[in-house]
Amino acid sequence: MTIQDSGFMMEDGVSCLPCTPEEQKRIVTELKNESERNLKEGNLYFVISSRWFRSWERYVGIDADRNLNQSSDSLHSNVASSMVAEMPGPIDNSDIVQNGSDGDCKEDEIQLRRMLMERQDYVLVPQKVWEKLHEWYKGGPALPRKMILQGVYHRSFDVEVYPLCLNMIDSRDESQSAIWLSRKASVSELFQRVCALRGVEQDKVRIWDYFNKRKHAQLFASNKSLEESNLQMDQDILLEQVDGHQSARFGMDSTGNELALVSMEPSRSSFTIAGGPALSNGHSSGYKSNLYPGSSKGSGLTDIGDSFDAHNSVRKGETRGLTGLQNLGNTCFMNSALQCLVHTPPLVEYFLKDYSEEINTQNPLGMHGELALAFGELLRKLWSSGQTAIAPRVFKGKLARFAPQFSGYNQHDSQELLAFLLDGLHEDLNRVKQKPYIEMKDADSRPDEEVAAESWKNHKARNDSVIVDVCQGQYKSTLVCPVCSKISITFDPFMYLSLPLPSTITRTMTVSVFDGNGSGLPMPYTVSVLKNGFCKDLLLALRSACCLKTDENLLLAEVYENKIYRYLEVPLEPLGSIKDDEHIVAFRYQKKGMEKTKLVIFHRWQEKSTPDYLKSGKELFGTPLITYLEGDRISGADIETAVFKVLSPFKRKYSSAKSHIGKENDFPSDGLNEPCSSSDAPSVENAEIEGTLSTDLSLQLHLTDDRVMTFKPLKKDTLFESGKIFGKIIRVVLDWTDKEQKLYDANYLKDLPEVHKAGFAAKKTRQEAISLSSCLDAFLVEEPLGPDDMWYCPRCKEHRQAIKKLDLWKLPEIIVFHLKRFTYGRYLKNKIDTFVNFPAHNLDLSKYVLNKDGQPYIYELYAISNHYGGLGGGHYTAYAKLVEENIWYHFDDSHVSPVNESDIKTSAAYLLFYKRVRSETEMETEESSHSHSVS
Repeated sequence: MTIQDSGFMMEDGVSCLPCTPEEQKRIVTELKNESERNLKEGNLYFVISSRWFRSWERYVGIDADRNLNQSSDSLHSNVASSMVAEMPGPIDNSDIVQNGSDGDCKEDEIQLRRMLMERQDYVLVPQKVWEKLHEWYKGGPALPRKMILQGVYHRSFDVEVYPLCLNMIDSRDESQSAIWLSRKASVSELFQRVCALRGVEQDKVRIWDYFNKRKHAQLFASNKSLEESNLQMDQDILLEQVDGHQSARFGMDSTGNELALVSMEPSRSSFTIAGGPALSNGHSSGYKSNLYPGSSKGSGLTDIGDSFDAHNSVRKGETRGLTGLQNLGNTCFMNSALQCLVHTPPLVEYFLKDYSEEINTQNPLGMHGELALAFGELLRKLWSSGQTAIAPRVFKGKLARFAPQFSGYNQHDSQELLAFLLDGLHEDLNRVKQKPYIEMKDADSRPDEEVAAESWKNHKARNDSVIVDVCQGQYKSTLVCPVCSKISITFDPFMYLSLPLPSTITRTMTVSVFDGNGSGLPMPYTVSVLKNGFCKDLLLALRSACCLKTDENLLLAEVYENKIYRYLEVPLEPLGSIKDDEHIVAFRYQKKGMEKTKLVIFHRWQEKSTPDYLKSGKELFGTPLITYLEGDRISGADIETAVFKVLSPFKRKYSSAKSHIGKENDFPSDGLNEPCSSSDAPSVENAEIEGTLSTDLSLQLHLTDDRVMTFKPLKKDTLFESGKIFGKIIRVVLDWTDKEQKLYDANYLKDLPEVHKAGFAAKKTRQEAISLSSCLDAFLVEEPLGPDDMWYCPRCKEHRQAIKKLDLWKLPEIIVFHLKRFTYGRYLKNKIDTFVNFPAHNLDLSKYVLNKDGQPYIYELYAISNHYGGLGGGHYTAYAKLVEENIWYHFDDSHVSPVNESDIKTSAAYLLFYKRVRSETEMETEESSHSHSVS
């Protein structure tokens, strides 16, 4: 590209090329590092289209996707990359803005397209980086965004990519105007912006929270933020002109928010029957009135029954619990999880009573009780307001305040919200005001029952709430050190179980099996294994395919560039780490030999014109062979004999020669000798070779290192002590001369088949359904810890990649299964849409519980959180059952409708909520205990 082609012109019309790509990269890196060292609220960041920014990265040698799209061998230096990358044109943000790309809008009026994703659609760069890029490349438009500080206890910095957009309606002429402000801006700033826009005096106007075209609360100029005022993205505010200053203020609710002015006229129901008219009041009551007794006198929380009479919002006999939740802007994830929780029977019973005495305002790990109060009041509204959809604005405001990750209007994960909410409710309702210090003890070979009871007692001494009572169970965690075999056993609480989804899609893999004892030729075997299986599954399939004997084992290895690239010795190594174009071999041995010294034999051609000191690893050919050596003291002669033995199956069909070698070295017959006919008689040359080999054959062997880069001739009298051999591995290189090539057929060592040969498009395998029990089995299987989750072994005094095994010990009354449909890698995100067949009734988990206390663990399904679509968007809904009615309902934000039980099982199921069915013995014991306490 020439200077003129770049498109950059200075004001005087002279073309100007920015500094070199390497210099640009250095400057931008320094500016970014400087910005990260000086994080503070109010810092400016600029939004840039990912499309343009990636082209700039390629130009300066920063290829963000190189690890995904290229192999390590093809990675070039930054300079080399910059030589082939084209210089980007002016900064172009036209693909991420919904107006202003043509230059007609003012800069502060330009809006970003909705639902953009960071890194995928746009990147954020500090102000100084933007200024440099704009100086070099011009273009735009500029999209500045401020950094804000979020959270109360765990504060974090966040760039407000999407400021709050409010639609102002002027009651005088019904005109509408969009107002963009930070959600951290004060109500006073809103007043200033509105009054300046409409040309009115502040004391002559009144502004209302006009959510859903209804007056909810009057806004007053103050330092209270728009977020704290529960104003939502794209909602309406109403401007009214008045004669005098409005001074009346409204009261505050128990969560510290201004009470909403709720219109008392009846509103349209959110409940329909199969798209028909709203549900009449002829249905039977959901939860019976005597299920939730009234609260004590003088409490700060009204009884749910009293609220019915006071507000006259639910007629006698009308079904409760069928209230929808309005979507406040991508809040379907929250609505779905909330509907499942507010239909959890023990929680409904708890929050409809007076729970004020259990609010823990002193817990430093809690939210001063505010989250529990907000949730409790929302639950009461959902169970007392008939079928009028409710906007959970107060609850969302509290959620954003204490969990900034859920602020804003992006889509989130309902499971992440559920995890935070359960933990937050527990800490806000923790009956333990002062948590005692408890030193954890090691199991020390004590009985599991004793250790488990001790662990649960210690847990309850610090954690005691309704969430612990009904939602927390206990599992046994066993860690085994792979080096010293140290076993560590702990018993830990859990609030939900995240279950992997085992794949039923199979994969064919071809592996070449070599005989390490020299008793047979290599043979390729193609086996079928689960795509998401492990190396142990591959070994099991190979054992069956090659009829492995009980006293034999297989050693898996990957061959790359005629070397052993890696050994696949970890049974739980995922098969996903083996690519289709790789070459995998297996060596079969006697089990007793696996503990001896390993001998690895590499092959290279002997070039007569090349001196030994010039030979390098580039001359290697074929597949390395592996065998094992017996004895504590190994000589060079022992190594040579072992090489002869492992090479014996590759002998060409010269019967006399083979018999000579076999007899001279006492090798067992390889089964390949056949009677020679006259046509098979060896030539003079062959006879000459046979005579030489039968009397004084000596292989040219060289000792080498693990990289096969150094070579030292092996002498027969060289001695090795197995205890002093590092790693107990001896590596030798065999030089193939003309004699070896004529005696042995090296073709068997060449052209290994790939794991899966790419050819015609194979027919896609249909994904079969999997059962919930298979997911549980996959969850409870032993597996190695990840490299980033190493365990510190107290015996080795080092971090080890231990083998972990989980077992269920104690199950709670309410158990939540999280189906892990979303998989996240460094560069790849995916959703698994596999259908999981889960029972709605009689889920028997008794066989999974280690603690055999004689009680059955039978569960009934009562709620499901569903996710439809992919990672980029998607939608959440919920199914929930009114237990007293035994009828299922579909909750899709504000819309509620009945659904058949046969229709609740879909591939969208994401969170499954089960309630334990109490046995008759337990119910009798509970009733007896209750009657005893009353008397």
